[in-house]
Amino acid sequence: MPALLLALSLTVPAMAGTPLADVHTHYKWSQADVTSPEGVLATLERNEIALAVVIGTPPGRALELAARAPDRILPFWSPYRSGGDWSRWAFDPDTVARARRALASGAWRGIGELHLLSGFAPRPDAPVLDGLARLAAEYRVPIMLHTDFASESWLVALCRRHAQTRFLWAHAGGILPPAAVDRALAACPNLWVDLSARDPWRHVRHPIADDRGRLLPQWRALLERWPQRFMVGSDPVWPVDQLDAWDRDDTGWQAYARFIDFHRRWLADLPAALARRITIGNARALFGMVR
Repeated sequence: MPALLLALSLTVPAMAGTPLADVHTHYKWSQADVTSPEGVLATLERNEIALAVVIGTPPGRALELAARAPDRILPFWSPYRSGGDWSRWAFDPDTVARARRALASGAWRGIGELHLLSGFAPRPDAPVLDGLARLAAEYRVPIMLHTDFASESWLVALCRRHAQTRFLWAHAGGILPPAAVDRALAACPNLWVDLSARDPWRHVRHPIADDRGRLLPQWRALLERWPQRFMVGSDPVWPVDQLDAWDRDDTGWQAYARFIDFHRRWLADLPAALARRITIGNARALFGMVR
């Protein structure tokens, strides 16, 4: 690890003691072998996470955590039963029926994460995607999308098609610059954004922060323009270069503090009111937990 990134890893995090909402975590079959449900919850407690969206693969993994900590865990229903489903779910005619049964149970607080990658993504009006977006509106839950496109136009078409559905955009579009994120937010009042994996260890070619861990000016301006639409997430998947490998464990939960402390560092540099919104206020609002 370069010396600068090592320094970021070892620096005492700013905003320690501040409860935070993590709107993008996973609990997968490849993580369960090395991290028990109790281990996940202990990690969240140790890192002062008041709320955590959990995406299970298979989906029941998220319910294991929610059963143990219902006030902290917000389980999202995922169509992924195994690692390879990320490229199949949108073309499986049973996906919508499975989602309806799940949401009808009342156990789930959202749908996703749905991967929509160039070369594997359907059209924005494809039947399975259409059905899931309509279900999310019907059951009044957000739907999390992971997109990897060279522009925001595909996402904007989907958001406009489903104006009553609340979309949570993972990784702020991943490879997209602030100007593209800005255009998407302006076009879609039903769109919220998480900044998960936009750290020095995953999206290394598309940083949101400088070498000292401070937000780059264009990203800071974006958060100031849309203070009610941004949230943070850890996306504890590691090593990222062997995503869902069948023969290796995912040790993302062992790296959790590093990922979440990255966000605490730049949040501490924001005005207090804005930091409070992004830290937890926006997540509470999105999930109807305002108090």
